[in-house]
Amino acid sequence: LGTQEMTSVVAFDLRNFPVSLQRMMSEGYCIGHSLVEALDVWAGVFSAATGEGQEGRSPATTALCLFRMSEIQARAKSCSWDFELILPNCKEGDKPERVQPIASSTLIHSDLTSVYGTVVMNRTILFLGTGDGQLLKVILGENLTSNCPEVIYEIKEETPVFYKLVPDPRKNIYIYLTAGKEVRRIRVANCSKHKSCSECLTAADPHCGWCHSLQRCTFQEDCVNSGQSENWLDVSYGAKKCPKIQIIRSSRDKTTVTMVGSFSPKNSDCTVRNVDTSRVLCQGKSQLNRTCTCNIPTRPIYRDVLMVNVTFSFPSWILSKRFNLTNCSSLRECSKCIVTGCAWCNSARRCIHPFTACDPSDYQSNQELCPFAIEKPPKNPEGGRFKENKSNRTNQGLQVFYIKAIEPQKISTLGKSNVIVTGANFTRASNITMILKGTSTCDKDVIQVSHVLNDTHMKFSLPSSRKEMKDVCIQFDGGNCSPVGALSYIALPHCSFIFPATTWMSGGQNITIVGRNFDVIDNLIISHELKGNINVSEHCMATFCMFLAPSLKSSKARTNVAVKLRVQDTYLDCGTLQYLEDPRFTGYRVESEIDTELEVKIQKENDNFNISKKDIEITLFHGENKQLNCSFENITRNQDLTTILCKIQNIRNANSIATSSKKVRVRLGNLELYVEQESVPSTWYFLIVLPVLLVIVIFAAVGVTRQKSKELSRKQSQQLELLESELRKEIRDGFAELQMDKLDVVDSFGTVPFLDYKHFALRTFFPESGGFTHIFTEDMHNRDANDKNESLTALDALICNKSFLVTVIHTLEKQKNFSVKDRCLFASFLTIALQTKLVYLTSILEVLTRDLMEQSSNMQPKLMLRRTESVVEKLLTNWMSVCLSGFLRETVGEPFYLLVTTLNQKINKGPVDVITCKALYTLNEDWLLWQVPEFSTVALNVVFEKIPENESADVCRNISVNVLDCDTIGQAKEKIFQAFLSKNGSPYGLQLNEIGLELQVGTRQKELLDIDSSSVILEDGITKLNTIGHYEVRMRLDLDIYFFLTQLNWMTSNVEYSDDHCHLILPDSEAFQDVQGKRHRGKHKFKVKEMYLTKLLSTKVAIHSVLEKLFRSIWSLPNSRAPFAIKYFFDFLDAQAENKKITDPDVVHIWKTNSLPLRFWVNILKNPQFVFDIKKTPHIDGCLSVIAQAFMDAFSLTEQQLGKEAPTNKLLYAKDIPTYKEEVKSYYKAIRDLPPLSPLEMEEFLTQESKKHENEFNEEVALTEIYKYIVKYFDEILNKLERERGLEEAQKQLLHVKVLFDEKKKCKWM
Repeated sequence: LGTQEMTSVVAFDLRNFPVSLQRMMSEGYCIGHSLVEALDVWAGVFSAATGEGQEGRSPATTALCLFRMSEIQARAKSCSWDFELILPNCKEGDKPERVQPIASSTLIHSDLTSVYGTVVMNRTILFLGTGDGQLLKVILGENLTSNCPEVIYEIKEETPVFYKLVPDPRKNIYIYLTAGKEVRRIRVANCSKHKSCSECLTAADPHCGWCHSLQRCTFQEDCVNSGQSENWLDVSYGAKKCPKIQIIRSSRDKTTVTMVGSFSPKNSDCTVRNVDTSRVLCQGKSQLNRTCTCNIPTRPIYRDVLMVNVTFSFPSWILSKRFNLTNCSSLRECSKCIVTGCAWCNSARRCIHPFTACDPSDYQSNQELCPFAIEKPPKNPEGGRFKENKSNRTNQGLQVFYIKAIEPQKISTLGKSNVIVTGANFTRASNITMILKGTSTCDKDVIQVSHVLNDTHMKFSLPSSRKEMKDVCIQFDGGNCSPVGALSYIALPHCSFIFPATTWMSGGQNITIVGRNFDVIDNLIISHELKGNINVSEHCMATFCMFLAPSLKSSKARTNVAVKLRVQDTYLDCGTLQYLEDPRFTGYRVESEIDTELEVKIQKENDNFNISKKDIEITLFHGENKQLNCSFENITRNQDLTTILCKIQNIRNANSIATSSKKVRVRLGNLELYVEQESVPSTWYFLIVLPVLLVIVIFAAVGVTRQKSKELSRKQSQQLELLESELRKEIRDGFAELQMDKLDVVDSFGTVPFLDYKHFALRTFFPESGGFTHIFTEDMHNRDANDKNESLTALDALICNKSFLVTVIHTLEKQKNFSVKDRCLFASFLTIALQTKLVYLTSILEVLTRDLMEQSSNMQPKLMLRRTESVVEKLLTNWMSVCLSGFLRETVGEPFYLLVTTLNQKINKGPVDVITCKALYTLNEDWLLWQVPEFSTVALNVVFEKIPENESADVCRNISVNVLDCDTIGQAKEKIFQAFLSKNGSPYGLQLNEIGLELQVGTRQKELLDIDSSSVILEDGITKLNTIGHYEVRMRLDLDIYFFLTQLNWMTSNVEYSDDHCHLILPDSEAFQDVQGKRHRGKHKFKVKEMYLTKLLSTKVAIHSVLEKLFRSIWSLPNSRAPFAIKYFFDFLDAQAENKKITDPDVVHIWKTNSLPLRFWVNILKNPQFVFDIKKTPHIDGCLSVIAQAFMDAFSLTEQQLGKEAPTNKLLYAKDIPTYKEEVKSYYKAIRDLPPLSPLEMEEFLTQESKKHENEFNEEVALTEIYKYIVKYFDEILNKLERERGLEEAQKQLLHVKVLFDEKKKCKWM
């Protein structure tokens, strides 16, 4: 039953439940549910939250309720219409009756979001998701009683768990939960936290058991030899079956050491050793299937043995226990005496040494009858139940106690030692207790008051707890419990980043820490290596913390300090704050455009400080100690200096103030500086000097002009020689690279990331309609094959009528508004609908192909199957994809993936412009980066910072990576990330845009970004992206990788840069103008594109062997056998040509080429993302287009006549094409010469392929889409059926299908 259906036909009886639960289920709504089929129980999570997020929450906001399905089905009465509760035809007696939840299993919690129930070893387990990222586990006891939930997983980011929890279909020890944008696979139990067998089995978790061979609590599949009897004890055994070593008095003369419990006693040894002397007191060996025993004789000498170590050794495990016999005589209780290994002598009523004489019968009887002490929880005056009063006033006798509030209302999971409760008359009570009530099935916390401060304030020390919201009430002198309100236990604070991360030595700058849960910190600390811990005053809200940077004036010029948060006695690292030298100001100038406003421009040296408006205060001094406050406007950074602009407005005589200004005072936090005015020459000085300079310039110009004319001719000749030298060098370098360069292709590139068949097929069927993927694949595992509705079943039967289906297709193709896109979609829907009937689909393909030949034979037969303009052409593409998917995966997939990998490797070996994606190494001239800068390789030592929750011993955290000095930071990160993945896989589960790059030189660290305050801004406002060379990274420096969340990072590697950015192609180059337009002007170094055409050849040479391996895997015959689909369809085309008396062999060759290479292989070669789980870049797409063109040229019968002016894309493989053509002809001939397939062989192959793909797709969706086309052209199809003979029955079936669909539409099913 779905939630909607459940709530529409069933009412719930809540009269016997708490008021909060009644309100929740009557006024709230169901947010998650699960059907526990084995128990015949429906579990639902209900919410009464009234606000968004955490708003409107209380400790009783959500509840888990269980209902018996038998009661629901017995009491629910439905009307004739589905999903509607109130209808005119519903009689008064048909109203749904009430169903009561199972009271013992109801669980009330502050923030549940989802539930999943299952039964393991006859025990019911419920998994619950919460709104703060917890996964809880509830184990129902007898009578379905809920226990206190166990937290088995917490999401660090505290994102809410999605409403649906899904178990792993193969391994029942995992469950999938969705939170945020991630799906996580979580173990269903934390068995390892139980440290002893008794603790493991007492926990009663059916997923866990005690593994003898490993001597720890594990899942059954994690236990070695768990299949052997008694090697793994599950919870059904109980703690009494845990192996336990005992010392038993067997007779007056000896004491026996043995082991009891459930285990296999075979081949066991036992030893008792005196710890003090290491002397062996006795040894034993198991006999047959009996447990090993060790007998120690009663001798006076053994009375001095104070400590013994007993060891039982089995073939795969060892159990040992140390008994301390020092204080036997001091023990006064029988139970404590026996637990320590001593003996209780009933006649003497005292505890004795186990090796001391005592009547054995007296000893044995007392050992069996001696009770163990059981601690009982103290009872409170109310008999174990606390009375709660809804009023916050408590009348105790004549005393009236008043509760006002509790502060704070949020504390961390560590607890808090100084929680203050305010109210009245506290000093009149002698016994004050706080009671915390969280999850309804968990024990309450009872805390005695720490200190009554005065009549209105008292202090409590609250213990640690899990994350949840709890109700608080106060009890005075055993009276009623007065409610205080809600108290939230939340996770420890988490810091995301500090901004700004750099400040000046004098301090006083406003620093902000961004993160979460900052409202529970006790104080903020700056930790300095010389000054120690400095407490700073902070202002904290939930998501940010603000403080003023303290002064470190006496420290060295540059230093890093750690920012820490103190919560109770725990210190949390929050990041690093870097201190640099104080800013240096060089001068200022005052400008006045109007008489009521002044602009003050203050110059300072460039630095890395992020100064904001609230950090700076500027005052202008003028006249006789007069001062004006200047309002900060902005900061502009130039190549040499930084300018701070401020304005003084609403003044008089601005010009006179400007001329009388003396100095400017700048306050930056604690730093106060006085800046002097820049010296400006007077006007009279210019009037005198200017004429003199003009005369000198005129005379100098005459002399210089003559000298320049001579130098001009000399420089022109030098520039021509330099250009000639550059051309010669580039050509020589290109030639040398062709002869000497060798790409190190890695043969072992790991597992090929094939897509599964389902996604391969859908990307092939719908290359431009990605939206169809999810509707054809959703809920396939839960679909019942017998549950197909009547209308779709009838339509399925109808399209299995070959004559009807062919008639429908021909009728649709004759409709003018049945577009090419519609034809392709219809063919793909038909392929999915007949995915499990490939034999029938193949017969349809034959009929439609023959009909297409009839159309083509009247015109040009060579054009048949060349384009996708009919249903049959798209159907052929899909049919080839289905039948050749196995051949593609087994034979062609690996060389194809190696080609893509090698091509990527070659492209990234040289510079790649991140804006235009053009590269130095390419196969496509359109993607050639011909404005090549000087570049060199830089080898980096990269260290990946540890992530505690994801640490792995097998991870290599130190790797060496080669990058180029012209790579952007994003490109460098990508190369580093790929190198890390090739070494370690992805143990951290992080993506590229979740890692940052930090440069470390000595103790100095700097975050590297594509764009930061040091980025170069060109004259026309275009920002040049930072490169490795920009940060002056030299060979073999250490780079430290650190991790942070994507949303907290302003610039990530996935940013698409705008027209206002550039990388390698500068805005004054011709190539840049091709991309950006002609608005940029300037000079650029002379470059000739044709100089770099050798790079195309270099790239071709690098991938040549891999490309040939790929081509030959396509046109090869493994084991001298062609794939069934190819042999079958080629023979079909040969037969049709013979029937039509076509004698021209070129026609059949073209048919075969259009049906296989053109329709299938080219589509695959140009789209590797159809086959592999990879991303295709535009550059790779351009290169693969060249390869695909060469591939098709190999199948062409036309001889290519290429001249010097031919496109480079054609010239690149011109010499190879003749060889490929011969191989293709041999391939076609070899297929033709193979013995023909028998119909039985082909039918068996198609049947096997059909079985492989059962339940891959939701055929009902495909049938529904096909019906939409049928109903759109229903009249035309019906008229065609009426005119055709033999289709009368199909016509009746079609009308019946329409009636069924129309009825469903009325019932609002569609």
